Amino acid sequence: MSHDDAVACEGWDASECEGTVHCPPRCPRFVDKEGARWTIRPAVTEDAAPLAEMYEGFETADRAQGLPPVTRGRRAEWIESMLREGSNVVAERDGELFGHAMYTPTDAARPELAVFVHPTMQGRGVGTELCRHVIADAAAGGRDGLELHVESGNRVARRVYRTVGFELAERRGDLRMELDLNDPIAREVRWPPLAREGPATPVSETPSDAGRSPAPADD
Repeated sequence: MSHDDAVACEGWDASECEGTVHCPPRCPRFVDKEGARWTIRPAVTEDAAPLAEMYEGFETADRAQGLPPVTRGRRAEWIESMLREGSNVVAERDGELFGHAMYTPTDAARPELAVFVHPTMQGRGVGTELCRHVIADAAAGGRDGLELHVESGNRVARRVYRTVGFELAERRGDLRMELDLNDPIAREVRWPPLAREGPATPVSETPSDAGRSPAPADD
């Protein structure tokens, strides 16, 4: 596969993409568990209004540690502060935002991760992919690690965080989880699709390959 930028990023089947030196820390192409196509990209200032609209659809059960804030004014202030002080990524589908993740403050050695997915899009792997983008970005930015807080009863979120490598660090009310960015997963999330997933067409098995277990695939 050529390293030409246009070839590396053309189309949605990125399974053979080797990446280029110009690629972001993680490939922005993403296909969810239902086959829908997404772009995961850095947030920009102009995303403030679309994010506010996205968060309008959050109910009490969709919030964690009081975030996103309930009132419209407080929510707008929070979004603006995250865009100003944190490193943010958004999940975009057909021009509409349905996911938001960030680590903050940007210059901390071990900043805090937060991730939110619109209720109608949960269970499709979008939150897991957003986490991987934050991990890749934090590792590329020279951070030492990431931490997060999650309610002990939120089993779905805890499972997502364990999937991407976070481990329990402290149990005091809410749970504090940590990920050391020297962990192998912080390197693996930055591999191009071909390195992560292997070729789309399996190579014929040779005698030397017989009996070997296949490499695990991303969730």
